[in-house]
This record gives sequence, structure tokens and C-alpha cells, in this order.
Amino acid sequence: MKLTTRGHYSVKAMLDLSLQPNKGLTSVKAIAHRQDLPAPYLEKLLMELRRAGLVESIRGSQGGYQLARSPDQISLGEILEAVGETIEPLPHHAPDAKQAGDWVTFSLWQRLHQKLKESLYSISLADLYYDARSWQAAQGQETSFII
Repeated sequence: MKLTTRGHYSVKAMLDLSLQPNKGLTSVKAIAHRQDLPAPYLEKLLMELRRAGLVESIRGSQGGYQLARSPDQISLGEILEAVGETIEPLPHHAPDAKQAGDWVTFSLWQRLHQKLKESLYSISLADLYYDARSWQAAQGQETSFII
């Protein structure tokens, strides 16, 4: 599985929203500026995340986006799925019924795929936040939050 720009930008936006105190509203422009993302593209991703129930939006001059749930209740798998990231590691493959090795390989990849999916859905937005903060501290960097 390769994380595309779409998935990367979505995770960055969600991490940015997780930093807002008291689930505060944040504008697309503010997120785009802080994370160095193109605002029009970010807006489209946030709409997809809203349709998936991961963010909420409020219209108007004081409006913006906020997380729909706490960061520890939002998984990496949900974020990626919401923006159409594929979690399929291999193209669809039908093993040859006559070759045992083909079935063993197929079974192995099916199991690995299942473990990958389980892992993506077990990593929360809060986990990613703390991982990024720990890495920044270990590098001696100020813990501004740009990933």
C-alpha cells in the first residue's frame, strides 16, 4: 500500500483539526496555511471527510471545520477510506486450482492484507499526534505541528 497525496493531505488536515482546543472550528484557509496545502483541494477532501462523518462543518463567517469525534475515536483506516484510498495491497488474484504453491501464496497475501487492515483501523488520530510530537522532540525541534 502506498499513501498518495490525497491520503497524506487528509491525514495532515485531520491532525491539524485534532490540535484545536475544545473542538474549535478552523477554516480551510487556516489549515491550508499551517500545513502548506492547496486550499481548494483541501476543501474537497474535507467535504469527503464530512460525508464520512469524521468532521463537521459550520457555514458562515465564524464557521469552519472541526472533528466529529475525539481523536482517539478516529482511526487512520477511516480517514484513508473516507477519501478513497485503497487498502488493497495486491491486484485481485485468483489462484490456479492445480498448483498448491499458488494457493499458499494467495493465502499468505490474504492474511497479510487482513493484518494490514486491522493495523490501519487500530491506529487512532491521537496515536499519530503523539507519535509526531515524540519524533519532533527527539529531533530537538520545537513542537509546532507541521508533518
